[in-house]
Parts: sequence; structure tokens; C-alpha cells
Amino acid sequence: MMLRVDSRLPWFAVLISALALETAALYFQYGLDLDPCVLCVYQRTAMMGIVLGGLIGFAAPRIGWLRLLGYLTFGGSAAAGLKLALEHVDVQAGKGLGCDFMANYPDWFKLDVWFPALFQPTGYCDDIKWRFLGWSMPEWMVVVFGIYLVVLVYALVLEVKGFRNRR
Repeated sequence: MMLRVDSRLPWFAVLISALALETAALYFQYGLDLDPCVLCVYQRTAMMGIVLGGLIGFAAPRIGWLRLLGYLTFGGSAAAGLKLALEHVDVQAGKGLGCDFMANYPDWFKLDVWFPALFQPTGYCDDIKWRFLGWSMPEWMVVVFGIYLVVLVYALVLEVKGFRNRR
């Protein structure tokens, strides 16, 4: 059975997985007392973009232009998240330039002020306080964002195949 990109199921999977990862981030912060750095909260922002893209696609998967908007939001956010995670890995390896202590959201999008419990950094980017299977959180986020981009490419391949079959 081939997955259909104009059904709600794949969009729901994107939405729920990203929400689960956001919930895990909050558990790490509040349950395990791991303070997020500025790059962490920027990656959270990217993950919220994936949530938004999944929500757009889930809301109207059969409307082509909304599905495209979902892809753009989901893909752009995953790419931005991957870039941020790679930068964070470099900082932790001592190769990066470091990072700010305060978030630098634009004046019209002050997430750190509006939702400080989610988006206000309180830690340092070069601190490694958690590892799983030898990898730090930013290294795992490289994997996570990479998987999202692979899923996006797969969905776009299905879109092209579906378009060709309709002609």
C-alpha cells in the first residue's frame, strides 16, 4: 500500500511527532533541569514550524495550494532546524563562534517575551549535560531534522508520481 500525500495520515504523523519532540524538550527543561540555550530555543522554533506545516497539511490535504504551503512550512522549518543543529554541534565541538545568551527574535515575533516558558534561553550553547548512545542533544537533532527532510523528499516524489499519473 502506497501512502497518499493527499490524505491526513502522513500529515498527522508529522504533526504528532513534532509535538512529541516539543513535549520532550519541555520534559528535558523542566523535568530534568536541563537549561536550553539560545540555539536550543531556535531549534524549538523550527520544530514549531514543522508542527505548523503538519497542521496546515492535516487541515486540508486535498487542496493543492494548502498542501504546498504545508510542504514549504514543514520543509523550510526542517532545513532551518538542521542548519541550527549543525551550528550547535560545531559550538559544542569548539569549532563554532559560540552563541548569544539572549534570543534575538524580530520585534514583530518576540517569542521569548510572549512565551518565556518555551522560548527564553537560560543555558549555554557549549554545555553538554546530556548524552544518549554517546551523542549530545544537538547531534540527535541533526538526525531528527535530517529524517524530516528525507520524509519531505519522499512526499515530494509521491507528489510528482501522482501528478504524472493524473495526466
